This record gives sequence, structure tokens and C-alpha cells, in this order.
Amino acid sequence: MSSPSKRREMDLMKLMMSDYKVEMIDDGMQEFYVEFNGPKESLYQGGVWKIRVELPDAYPYKSPSIGFVNKIYHPNVDEMSGSVCLDVINQTWSPMFDLVNVFEVFLPQLLLYPNASDPLNGEAAALMMRDHTVYDQRVKEYCEKYAKPEDIGAKTEEKSSDEELSEDDYNSDDDQVVGKADP
Repeated sequence: MSSPSKRREMDLMKLMMSDYKVEMIDDGMQEFYVEFNGPKESLYQGGVWKIRVELPDAYPYKSPSIGFVNKIYHPNVDEMSGSVCLDVINQTWSPMFDLVNVFEVFLPQLLLYPNASDPLNGEAAALMMRDHTVYDQRVKEYCEKYAKPEDIGAKTEEKSSDEELSEDDYNSDDDQVVGKADP
């Protein structure tokens, strides 16, 4: 039964050789991050996202789990979790597909052709259908705010709500106060 693990290795190597920056999460080859650039001639052009990929034990017979780490404004991407609503990944996956297909075909198509009738982000879908100009503007704002190359560094906390960020700031201040009191 080493076939799935060999295939996992091959697909990962093929992805790395296709000039994608891949960052392993643990020692295994099942969880990693991939740097993904928005497709040319799209609203997302110039944006860079960190995509978390988890390969199930049954990969390639079972689809990978794909999620955006830094925020993106898109009807088919959940803004809080980053999970993606894409039939080819969620329901119609085939072992004929590989990781390069995900990053060179499936994700670019998702960004180029959003499907507002099957949303994970209802607000984005409604805005896209109601006022395409404002929707386009919001997409570009998110790209500017969350998808610059420097944003994909260690900023996993970018997903936090303002309330959580202020809690983090509060905790940081506490640590500093405690640190000053110790000597």
C-alpha cells in the first residue's frame, strides 16, 4: 500500500519543481503551505496568498483539503476559515488530478470565475450580484490589505477578528509588564 505515499511524494516534488514555494508544516508530507499568486488579468492579479494544503491518507483517491491562510474576498471562499467551495476539489475529485492541477488550473479558475449562486461568503456573493463595481473595488481592497508578498510571512493571525487582535495586544502588554517586574 505504498502507492498513495509514493504518489504524494511525486506530486509534492512536481509542485516544487513548478516554481511554487512550498513550506512543510511538520516532518511528514501531508500538511504544507504553498505560495499562490493571483491569476494575471484578474481582480486578484498582484495578490499573493498562503494556501494551506492537507493531504488525506487516501490521497490521490481522496481530494486534498485547501484553504487560504490570509484573507481573500471571494464568494466561494469562507472569509473566516479560508476554506474553498470548489466542486472539483470537494466532490468531483479524481486520482487523475494532482497538486499542480490545483494551483495551475483549479484555483486560478475559481478566482477568475466566481460562482455567486453557491457561496461560502454570502456577503461577497450578494455584493457581486447587486453591484459589480463595488464588489470589484472590495476585492482589490482586500488584495491591497491582506495579499501583499510580505503578508504571507508569519501572519496567520490575520484571520482574527478585531476583538481577538485586541486580546492578543492585551496579552502582549501583560507579558511585558510581567517581564519588567521580574528583575
